[in-house]
Amino acid sequence: MGRSATITATEECLNTAPDPPGSPSGPPREGSSGLLDRKLCQVGGANQNYTSAAGTLYHIQIEDRGPVVDRASESEVRRVNVIVYANYGEANARIVHGRDHDYPDIRTHAHNAFIKSRIADLAAEARRVIEETEQREVMRIKCLIREYYITKSEVVKKEFEEANIVFPFLFSRAWTELKMERATAVPAPAAAPAPGPVDAVVTEVDEDAELAESVVQIEKTIREIEDDLQSLKAAGKADDILLQTCRKLITRAQESLAERDASGFATRRLEMTRNSLMTTARQVRSRLKG
Repeated sequence: MGRSATITATEECLNTAPDPPGSPSGPPREGSSGLLDRKLCQVGGANQNYTSAAGTLYHIQIEDRGPVVDRASESEVRRVNVIVYANYGEANARIVHGRDHDYPDIRTHAHNAFIKSRIADLAAEARRVIEETEQREVMRIKCLIREYYITKSEVVKKEFEEANIVFPFLFSRAWTELKMERATAVPAPAAAPAPGPVDAVVTEVDEDAELAESVVQIEKTIREIEDDLQSLKAAGKADDILLQTCRKLITRAQESLAERDASGFATRRLEMTRNSLMTTARQVRSRLKG
């Protein structure tokens, strides 16, 4: 039996045979030693879609590669490979976790059953790794935001803007947590004199203008995405992943609009939200034209 083709269900095992061992169309019998033939030592794998607590879409791919020769030890092992893709189904999809799990090369039905049970365990472990990795990424983004707030470093700004593009839901979570921490924190004494009346007015006008521009563009882009999604549905071209991604992105944008204030950093966040929406709008429009 060959390797598994693309698995569309949550899990599909390849260790079933319609005919008994030894029949013309069935698998060969066990050898005289009682061990299975090499090609019978694969039990398929699993393909699972997973949405993290923060809302990021992942795909967990697990494959039983059967007996292979480990290059480091030059010995045969039973290898199960795990790969996790983030932002699954989107243009910025990427591999965020990959690992080989090696087990003894024991060619028996009992060991096949053990490997099959390990595949289920590895899927659960991959979900745990995803959540732990996201927690670390949220902490990293929060540190970047704090550093930029203090230093106004362009290097730092570029780094957290990239994080917003790659993991928009984690950025939103980090931002929300920072706002909650700020709301409960004890106000610190002023370290510098307040700007003069003229400077304050100029700053406020500039920030209000930027806010207004971002708000108008965000609201316009949301309407365009919603209209294009309706057209995609009518044409039968809208899949569940695309709809879920757009729905969450629109919700996040609407939350940003509802929570906006006239601070310079809030303006910057609205600008990043606008850019994410426009990228998604282009992807939806491309799907509609395809």
